[in-house]
Amino acid sequence: MANFVVQLPNNLPLRSFTVSSSSNGSTPGVPQSVGPVILELPLDKIRRPLMRTRSNDQQKVKELMDSIKEIGLQVPIDVLEVDGVYYGFSGCHRYEAHQQLGLPTIRCKVRRGTKETLRHHLR
Repeated sequence: MANFVVQLPNNLPLRSFTVSSSSNGSTPGVPQSVGPVILELPLDKIRRPLMRTRSNDQQKVKELMDSIKEIGLQVPIDVLEVDGVYYGFSGCHRYEAHQQLGLPTIRCKVRRGTKETLRHHLR
């Protein structure tokens, strides 16, 4: 759960409220059996089957490296987990920025899938 401080203009009446947050988008305190979860995964555990199909914009990678050094990764990459193996199909620039920075892990939004889901992504 996260705590927030909200500053309101002086002319508004003071009100109290609670905000709940979860790193994976689920309702706090409610068990979740399906849906994406946020995990920090080692780069070498993420297979990138489409990596050879295009090259990354190196200026964008450099800008991401600067941002990640300053404020960290703000948006996790999407990863598909099939039978315990992780596959990355998006976040190519963020992934490469982490590689070039020598970071061992990257924050991922992981969702489980079937082999059929994987085949669909590989088309």
